[in-house]
Amino acid sequence: MKIHPDVKVEDLAGLICQTLRDAGITVTLTGGACVSIWSEGQYVSDDLDLIEHGLVTRDKIRKVLSTLGFTEQGRHFIHPKTKFFVEFPTGPLMVGHQRVELIVERVTSGGNLRLLSATDCVKDRLAAFFHWHDLQSLEQALLVATAQAVDLNELRRWSKKEKNEQKFKEFLRRLQHR
Repeated sequence: MKIHPDVKVEDLAGLICQTLRDAGITVTLTGGACVSIWSEGQYVSDDLDLIEHGLVTRDKIRKVLSTLGFTEQGRHFIHPKTKFFVEFPTGPLMVGHQRVELIVERVTSGGNLRLLSATDCVKDRLAAFFHWHDLQSLEQALLVATAQAVDLNELRRWSKKEKNEQKFKEFLRRLQHR
């Protein structure tokens, strides 16, 4: 697959994930790009947040991504033929205070993509709403929960552990009105 201006976020993420995996680096997509994928494009993100599993040097990531035409600019990797940029936030892979156990794999035209499940994507967005009162993240959680079958019982359990049952009730109220 070639990177081009109209590349879909899922295909580009799959290409990057597969290329890194082929070099011995395992990463999982999280953040806004997951919201884009699980909301079926209702939310648009220009960045791909990839969390590494295990210890990986920045130099090794730089070398692998350069084979795809990416260059490092500060904390981001950019490519001249796409608006998407790549970032590697510090791990481990967490949603709120809980480690992510279930990783979903999807086959894309670029390769195998590892990403948060739809339910964990909602948790990721709700965590920002719970802890930083981020209303945009609440809206993103609602977009995913509307587009996908998510486990509301698991979200309720997790919200209780996060000590945010009231804000979870607000999420449920808004979800019921969609």
